[in-house]
Amino acid sequence: MAQLNRRHLLQGTAVLGAGLALRPDMSAAMRVADDLAPRQRILFDHDWKFAFGHAFDIARDFGFGGFQSTFAKQGLSGVTAAEADYDDSTWRAVDLPHDWAVELPFVNNDTYSLPAPDKRREYEEDEAAAHGYKPVGRKFPETSVGWYRKVLKLEKGDELKRLTLEFGGVFRNSTVFLNGYILNQHESGYTPFEVDISNFINTDDKPNILLVRVDASLGEGWFYEGAGIYRHVWLVKTARTYVPQWGTYIKSDISGAVDIETRIVNATDADKTVTLLSTISDGDGKAVGRLEMPVVLAAQAEATVNQTTKLTEPRLWGLKDPHLYSVRSEIIEAGAVVDVFASTFGVREVVFKVDGFFLNGEAMKIKGTNNHQDHAGVGSAIPDGLQIWRLQQLKEMGSNAYRASHNPATSELLEACDRLGILVLDETRLMTSTPEGLGQLETLIRRGRNHPSIILWSIGNEEPQQGTPRGAKIARDMVRLVKRLDPTRKVTAAMNNGQGYGITASLDVLGVNYYVTRLGPVREKYPNLPVVGTETASTLTTRGEYERSESKLYVPAYDVTAPKWGHTAENWWPLYNATPNLLGGFVWTGFDYRGEPTPFNWWPSVTSHFGIMDLCGFPKDNFWYYQAWWSDKPVLHLFPHWNWESGKDVAVWVHSNCEAVELFVNGKSVGRKDVVKDLHLEWTVPYQPGKITAYGYKGGKVVMKAERKTAGAPARVVLTSERVQDIVMLKAEVFDKDGVAVPKADNLIFFDVEGPAEVIGVGNGNPTSHEPDKALYRKTFNGLAQAIVQMKRGGSGTVTITARSEGLASSKVTLKV
Repeated sequence: MAQLNRRHLLQGTAVLGAGLALRPDMSAAMRVADDLAPRQRILFDHDWKFAFGHAFDIARDFGFGGFQSTFAKQGLSGVTAAEADYDDSTWRAVDLPHDWAVELPFVNNDTYSLPAPDKRREYEEDEAAAHGYKPVGRKFPETSVGWYRKVLKLEKGDELKRLTLEFGGVFRNSTVFLNGYILNQHESGYTPFEVDISNFINTDDKPNILLVRVDASLGEGWFYEGAGIYRHVWLVKTARTYVPQWGTYIKSDISGAVDIETRIVNATDADKTVTLLSTISDGDGKAVGRLEMPVVLAAQAEATVNQTTKLTEPRLWGLKDPHLYSVRSEIIEAGAVVDVFASTFGVREVVFKVDGFFLNGEAMKIKGTNNHQDHAGVGSAIPDGLQIWRLQQLKEMGSNAYRASHNPATSELLEACDRLGILVLDETRLMTSTPEGLGQLETLIRRGRNHPSIILWSIGNEEPQQGTPRGAKIARDMVRLVKRLDPTRKVTAAMNNGQGYGITASLDVLGVNYYVTRLGPVREKYPNLPVVGTETASTLTTRGEYERSESKLYVPAYDVTAPKWGHTAENWWPLYNATPNLLGGFVWTGFDYRGEPTPFNWWPSVTSHFGIMDLCGFPKDNFWYYQAWWSDKPVLHLFPHWNWESGKDVAVWVHSNCEAVELFVNGKSVGRKDVVKDLHLEWTVPYQPGKITAYGYKGGKVVMKAERKTAGAPARVVLTSERVQDIVMLKAEVFDKDGVAVPKADNLIFFDVEGPAEVIGVGNGNPTSHEPDKALYRKTFNGLAQAIVQMKRGGSGTVTITARSEGLASSKVTLKV
């Protein structure tokens, strides 16, 4: 490898323009307001140190739990790393978000003794495969506990303020220490949480030592979940009179009526009278409403204030015009502003009826996808720019909805959906009415209820108690809490059996996973209950593969393979599209993800085949099926590639929304066929080297053309890129000397970066690849590889990124930072 790195492979370098193809920079839009003074909200992602602890060896876990004295004396946790003079020089420097699981090698840790390959059942389940064969869990104590350490630097006067740390998400079971004090233990790997550190800071010159112990030994799902502080952390400084986290609740309707509910806390020992000034601004920053109200606050108490107004000619939030209003809440005491809190909201009307879903009075089908929080190169630690990029790929396909399965979505994803105009079904992780479960549900609702993108709350997915009397009792308590916190939205749950029983009576919208043939009796029992396909399809495809391979564990990219519970794209969408009382659905899934590598649930298969796109977000052929029937874009997609054995009969497919398509092989027509709505076209022809060409017709005239040519040997790598915020998404593709993509290329690509940027992850979408995600190289899989580059904090100048491979002409892109 080192020898290859030294090779001089840059002859014939292709420079793809002077800059990168840019996506809109949404960094400013993603933050409601930068100026919240006197409140400070400081990004706390940088300059952490990381080290592995140990799940049961106290000595290797920095003394945590030693002599059962961890909780005996406050401030004396017994953790050596909490001491100010502790030497953390052997710890690794990391920035957040961080997922240590994606950095680990794959391990063949089969839980069960599987039979020989020729004896295996197609859908045999294995726990290790389900989680992507990463060494995290009870069997791997050395790599299942991680420690994060950071010196907290404060300013003069901070001792008079309220100081909190806001954690966006930590997987899992986190313990937060400051200066040896255990301040918080948080079980959930998916809900955000806040830690008040005000009373525990050092008020002298001693450093403040922050520690976070993360124990990922126990999982919450049956899919890859990552490990570590995988979302942002914020340090928030406010006065002792303040608006708490998620402290506003803004209700509105399309008439323009707006109701703002604001919580104000007086954490001082004196009664106070303050003024709440709420300023409503439109998306251009123009003030369109100003509400002022005196508020009497008792000492050490909280008050909830309601303010109402009506907007003149409100601009509605919708899929094509996702307009957002903002509210700036100011607390004024004795003429001075002591706290500022910012919120956004959208004015829209969401209606679910038995025979239709309506947004602002417009009937539409829900065209959604399910997605886990996982991407090549970064695992669950998805940067904000990559969150946006992934959503943009779905929107380009024609999708209008996103189900966060099976856990609360990250805040940054919700903000991006608000800005991009994407509907969201937000789902809690635990379907239970225990205090922990209801607490997680309350966090989900309070955090999300101002987001106009969220149209449904889900209280569970395929739970064992879904059709039982016990489940009915649990669901009633959960729905009661949801309705108290947010009476404006409907509640659903994803049911794969028991429909019509158990939890069904508590639901406003019935979520159905796959088995729609069971709905007849349910519709008779609940004639007014709307139905949404919370999981549909489950088509299995491998990008760029067109024959099933039992040895390589690949399935064909044609729309022909589905698990026993699922459907192909053409099985589900024509049915839902033609049935008024099926309001649409969410495909399983938009992207591949680690784990659940159906139908080959055994080593070395580590990634699912369910995605319409692979783990990198490279489209599979079904992407254009959905784009043809979900979007308004003209589509003519021809496949497969045209490199086969001479004489072999090849199934040639076309996804198109033209009126007719004619196929030619080396210039000779093999037939013209009319396009049938929601279906593909297909020809079977003997392979001849050369090319196949498809012409799309409308009104009897050719309006589109698509072509596939026989490729020669790999000759060059071409690098293309997209930038979103501080993230650059790079696609390396292998071509022959004539510029034809080489469909089976597996060349090793090296990514070199010059300037203030770095590669944070690589991938290729191969569901059986065990190559490292954290590297500067990657083999192409069926001609493609990906690198994710992030701009360095505070950097400036020019960044040059080069993709090179031995024996191939290289390629580069450049940009200004």
